[in-house]
Amino acid sequence: MTHKIFIDGGVGTTGLEIVERLEGRPELSVITLDDDKRKDAGARREALNAADIVILCLPDDAAREAVALIDNGHTRVIDASTAHRVAAGWTYGFAELEPGHREKLANARFVSNPGCWPTGFLALVRPLVLAGLLPADWPVSVSGASGYSGGGKAMIAEFEAAQGAPTAFRPYGLSLAHKHIPEMQRYSGLAHAPIFAPAVANAYRGMIVEVPLQLNAMAAAPKVRDIHAALAEAYAGSPLVSVASLEESATTSQLALEHVGATDRLALFVFGNEAAGQVRLVAALDNLGKGAAGAAVQNLNILAGLPETAGLRL
Repeated sequence: MTHKIFIDGGVGTTGLEIVERLEGRPELSVITLDDDKRKDAGARREALNAADIVILCLPDDAAREAVALIDNGHTRVIDASTAHRVAAGWTYGFAELEPGHREKLANARFVSNPGCWPTGFLALVRPLVLAGLLPADWPVSVSGASGYSGGGKAMIAEFEAAQGAPTAFRPYGLSLAHKHIPEMQRYSGLAHAPIFAPAVANAYRGMIVEVPLQLNAMAAAPKVRDIHAALAEAYAGSPLVSVASLEESATTSQLALEHVGATDRLALFVFGNEAAGQVRLVAALDNLGKGAAGAAVQNLNILAGLPETAGLRL
């Protein structure tokens, strides 16, 4: 069976990465529009309704418009924008979120692709909440840095301008109201929104997401090894998510933004000090890979009943 795929917004940063992952796959037939038709509502409507699965790589308002243009009962949608991340009727597209979530995705019609920051955050936090090691009402913070490609065409142009990059490291989201926060809170199961302190670095791609925890301050005072064991169990056998051993983490003195390279992998680390009762939980991923295009193609594979890692960069 050949699945008809349409990428609305396929010439943007994420869209081009998705196209590359779909090349050379005979089980997929990609619907394309000529350049002069890409913003034509009639041509888009026709393509959206002709597809078995649509991937939206659009600004939020345009993504909502695209969904409204679908007038049949069968076209399935993967939205890479933030428009539907916490919307009713949409299934969150992080396959590794919790046991049984892949099955929900496989049967979903509307799927919201996760943000890159929430992907790292949820991978670290959700298993600990499920295991009862991280109290749901604990005040959690998350920080890190991402490559500037995550900011889209405008930021890419800014950092690659002829006069040079505007900065080496730029904190943002200083209003504490970043659009990623609602999905972080909802899908982690936390009672309170995490304090989110992101930054962009002068690197095209890659990212580090960090969640520090004061274990000794918690009533149950979990041990570093308990935290590691819960994460290792949650991702045992995963083809995309790895958890470094405590021994490996203990010998790691630094971690590069580009740790996983231009792949679709997600690498997790538990850096702990047992005596102090402290841990730094770290996720390394490619903001354009598992943080965007890789996740979209993984979700496409799940929806289409194809091998989950087909086309992915491992």
